[in-house]
Amino acid sequence: MKAVLLDGHTINPGDLSWGPVADLCDEFVVFEKTDDEDILERIEGCEVLMTSKCHITREIMEKNPGLKYIGETATGYNNIDIAAAADLGIAVTHIPAYSTDAVAQHTIALILELANHVGLHDQSVRKGNWCTSEYFCYWEKPVTLLMGKSLGIIGYGSIGKRVGEIAAALGMKVSAYSRDPEAVMDSDFISLHCPLTPDNSRMINDEFIEQLKDGAFIINTARGGLVDEDAIARALKSGKLGGAALDVLTSEPPAPDNPLLGLENCIITPHIAWIPIEMRQRVIDVLAENLSAWKEGRTLNRVETK
Repeated sequence: MKAVLLDGHTINPGDLSWGPVADLCDEFVVFEKTDDEDILERIEGCEVLMTSKCHITREIMEKNPGLKYIGETATGYNNIDIAAAADLGIAVTHIPAYSTDAVAQHTIALILELANHVGLHDQSVRKGNWCTSEYFCYWEKPVTLLMGKSLGIIGYGSIGKRVGEIAAALGMKVSAYSRDPEAVMDSDFISLHCPLTPDNSRMINDEFIEQLKDGAFIINTARGGLVDEDAIARALKSGKLGGAALDVLTSEPPAPDNPLLGLENCIITPHIAWIPIEMRQRVIDVLAENLSAWKEGRTLNRVETK
């Protein structure tokens, strides 16, 4: 059995072993990254295809009649035409809820950065500003106490709930949008943890932001397409939003002219919430578990058409 992984670099840039997956295959080929125009050539003759970001269309499946299995190496699988796979009898699996604790941890780190500006003050000290200060302490931006502040969570699944638990331990008042939309709209911090669907694309837009409390903070560790980046930029510049912290953008990597790049009150990290080595090892392990189950005729983590 020949298996091809089209985009393995972000999961394993060399600090882990592909052994658990490779041991299940007669031939296992890993590409660091694959552009869409190169997919057909690279998967020719393979029975098993694995990918995280490559777009696997009906055309690609139909042109590879030997393809029997697609392993999504992430939780979301909107890059795969699931209906086409079902029509063609191709099994599709994914990696559910592997990064809950890591994404929750990164979300809280972003909230703390918005509140305490640790990175900003570290850079200020490195520039020599403390050495030249006439006082024993100073601050570049006001520090915000999280105790008593409100956090609204949009998307109250496993990650959203974990974020809420940690925030509550910090003394924050937590509200879930599904339970109390009004409380969320009046929150000091709003954190996104819902999947991206056609119905909620760019849900954080001018109209949504206008209903928020002045000076509210937006955190997004879910999907970039949930926000209208131009609207966020306008609100940050006007002061309607006190700040934003984003681990995901609409286009990744972003274009140099992305309106959010360089804004003083916007923190951006390069889609790293999921990336601790423990989480990436989990991806490899579950990839192997899924593939082994499929070979045995079981349906572990199978994606079904709705």
